[in-house]
Amino acid sequence: MSDIMIGIIMGIVEGLTEFLPVSSTGHMILTAHLLDFTGERAKTFEIVVQLGAVLAVFMLYWRRFIGFLNVKRSFTNEGKVNLVHIMLAMLPAVVIGLALHSVIKKYLFGPETVIVGLVAGGILILVAERMKVKVTAETMDDLTYKQAFGIGLFQCLALWPGFSRSGSTISGGMLLGASQKAAAEFTFIVSVPIMFAATGLDLYKSREFLSVDDIGLFAAGLISSFVVAMIAVVTFLNIIKRLSLSWFAYYRFVLAIVFYFILFG
Repeated sequence: MSDIMIGIIMGIVEGLTEFLPVSSTGHMILTAHLLDFTGERAKTFEIVVQLGAVLAVFMLYWRRFIGFLNVKRSFTNEGKVNLVHIMLAMLPAVVIGLALHSVIKKYLFGPETVIVGLVAGGILILVAERMKVKVTAETMDDLTYKQAFGIGLFQCLALWPGFSRSGSTISGGMLLGASQKAAAEFTFIVSVPIMFAATGLDLYKSREFLSVDDIGLFAAGLISSFVVAMIAVVTFLNIIKRLSLSWFAYYRFVLAIVFYFILFG
């Protein structure tokens, strides 16, 4: 299979799964295994292709991000999500991620840990659904600073591959009193700066594996990831009020079983 086709397939998988509570890492590892796309080159590609999905969210919420540039207004803009919310939500994962970055990359990026993360993340989704916590933040702009920080703490679970950033933060938001849609939108907003930072760090550490010969592969992945992520985010937000998150949990359990038998059966 050509590099361009591999890039398109992997980009579609990344764009479709990055912001759904199903674990993009698990899907990317499984897809790469099926395509026999492995090694340092593949790992570097998986870092680069995330930028496409992040850029899609930036484009969808660009007015929000432009508003954050007015720091004074953003910090004093009560009743709306502002920079304080974003910083509080980012802080826990940034601190723990930087402290344990090498450990996570060395010991947790494997099929066994991804399977555990898929199952554990699915259980968290079911718990959040069954708890039926009273909703105090119907929209993203209703979130308090305390809820933002709490969502940030739940985001730390996503440092375990397979757990899913959106799965952990949406579930955490619901357990803290946010509606599904409010938690999802806030998750998308927070993902942009934290994923840009994480991707930039990973790219810097993987710079020796970047090659001009891979421009076609990376471009195909970025473009397909960008387009599919934009469609996936808009679609997810449109159906989330009517769709139970439990279905994503059940899907994760099935994926974990499939993952196990394909890789170890």
